[in-house]
Amino acid sequence: MSATQPVYKRILLKLSGEALMGDLDFGISPKVMGFVATELQSLVASGVEVALVVGGGNIFRGEGLARAGMDRVTGDQMGMLATVINALALQDAIERVGLQARVQSAIRINEVCEDFIRRRAIRHLEKGRVLVFGAGTGNPFFTTDSAAALRAVEIGADLMLKATKVDGIYTADPKRDPAATRYDDLTYDEALDRRLAVMDQTAMVLCRDHRIQLCVYDMQRPDALRRIVMGDRSIGTYVRT
Repeated sequence: MSATQPVYKRILLKLSGEALMGDLDFGISPKVMGFVATELQSLVASGVEVALVVGGGNIFRGEGLARAGMDRVTGDQMGMLATVINALALQDAIERVGLQARVQSAIRINEVCEDFIRRRAIRHLEKGRVLVFGAGTGNPFFTTDSAAALRAVEIGADLMLKATKVDGIYTADPKRDPAATRYDDLTYDEALDRRLAVMDQTAMVLCRDHRIQLCVYDMQRPDALRRIVMGDRSIGTYVRT
């Protein structure tokens, strides 16, 4: 394996809305956006095709308000719009570091971004454009984790990455349990059987059934993304079929 050549040609990166807040209590951190864009810059320069799916929890969480009495479908639709806001912000940050980016939405907002069309999405990737998917799956009751798994399958991603605030998957929440230990490698069946907080079950089953390899890693670690794509398996936890 060469240290200078990527192991994965096409990747999909899942970013939560909360990750975009950084140290803020709400909204979008320009510092985090700049960091993400810079991390992607080195990948594109090495010929890796990059797609992202972004959540909206930093702006709005439909599930939470549904528990407070709001209609769940309405709440989820509002959450989809929040993900589009984040996708547009990411597009701007990515373009400011000199890359080309496109946003595709699962719901029609033609005045601000493209509709999701699979063949067009793949063509953008082939042309070296960073592709940001917004609005989840376009349907209520499905998480952005499920949207990420779905898009990874649709574009034929070699690897799906989930960026978190911890350096992998643990036996328990490492912030609450000092005795928690990190897994280096898991199967999807093991993650499902042990009820590990990786992604929701729909997302994990979709990845398992379509043989999409997943890496969960600490997005705050500088250069981690590039090292993973270059084949460094000492970073994060890998989940496979």
